[in-house]
Amino acid sequence: MTSTIQIVELSRSSRDVSRFLRVPYFIYRDDPNWVAPLLSDLKLVFKDSNPLFEHAEMKLWIAVKDGRDVGRIAGILDRNHVAKYKDATAFWGFFESIDDSAAAGALFDAVTAWAKSHNSRRLLGPMNPTTNDECGLLIDGFDSPPVIMMTYNPRYYIPLVEGAGFTKAKDLLAYHFHVEAKPLERLDRIASLAARRNPDITIRAMRKKTLNADLAKVKEVYNAAWEDNWGFVPMTDAEMEFMAKRVKPLLVEDWALLAESKSTGEALAFMFSLPDYNEAIKPMRGKLLTPKIFGFLKYLMGWKATRIGRVLTLGIKNGHRQKGIDAMLYAHALKHGLKVGTRECEVSWILEDNEAMLRPLDTFKASRYKTYRLYERAI
Repeated sequence: MTSTIQIVELSRSSRDVSRFLRVPYFIYRDDPNWVAPLLSDLKLVFKDSNPLFEHAEMKLWIAVKDGRDVGRIAGILDRNHVAKYKDATAFWGFFESIDDSAAAGALFDAVTAWAKSHNSRRLLGPMNPTTNDECGLLIDGFDSPPVIMMTYNPRYYIPLVEGAGFTKAKDLLAYHFHVEAKPLERLDRIASLAARRNPDITIRAMRKKTLNADLAKVKEVYNAAWEDNWGFVPMTDAEMEFMAKRVKPLLVEDWALLAESKSTGEALAFMFSLPDYNEAIKPMRGKLLTPKIFGFLKYLMGWKATRIGRVLTLGIKNGHRQKGIDAMLYAHALKHGLKVGTRECEVSWILEDNEAMLRPLDTFKASRYKTYRLYERAI
């Protein structure tokens, strides 16, 4: 007897969100690479207090089979994205499913019908929930766990998504290299030369106690540097403050950097990196109230270094590129990483056609080791 798939629409109430977030624990129960996100943090994304909902709406569905929740999906309509690109696009995200095309297809049918009712003409995803958050379906690099704030999924998600009629929109790349003294010395020479040629440029670390004051400069660079990037939508002040509040406890001073003009104080660039806290988060299974939190605290307090550090963002304003600012930022952060004992680095994610970001990685002989794909489908 063939089991039927039931699609259940959920609200964003605390109870329904908790049910929605429990689905992956069944999907990944035997997957050694999966890292459960910290639920207390992830739940913030779904609350009305998330400033995303000042210009967006979200719907949630789960798939039920034989009385068990076996899949989930979210539909997101970001009016700021629609206003900028005028492309009548809705997002899908937070997708999870057992290896069952009927379950996955029913989930995509639900989000398609909802998007169509909002006059959308295209679906794009996975977005969890926007390009300013975690996004992309892992399509290559399944042999290792994800680093902090990167997505992960089983290999069989590829045929589930493509079988539902989705095709490639854009690939997002992750590069990996070992932090070693010799290439770092070469980078340091390049950075020192850039500093001599541009004496008005200074690099400084952002501190936790001054982070709120620095947010305006970070937002200014972020929105200016990414303005022409594919799929980018500027963050509002409230969204920047919301994200900063979430990452502030994780901040490592000397890995969050601003490049400024000494004469004017103008922010020219910034780079934000984090230790791969997933090393400590993984045993916690998404819960803060567990004895395993003491292992996590060792990393937060700086008593223990993670094996990998991740460069999340690096942006330079137009008019200040090609000055070696990227080398100055990398050199500062990587020297600190080497000092504290971090020996590997992931730079992610990078748009597949962003040559300006890819070129500096040659210094370290960085290798592309994971690929994430955004998929689209006409409605």
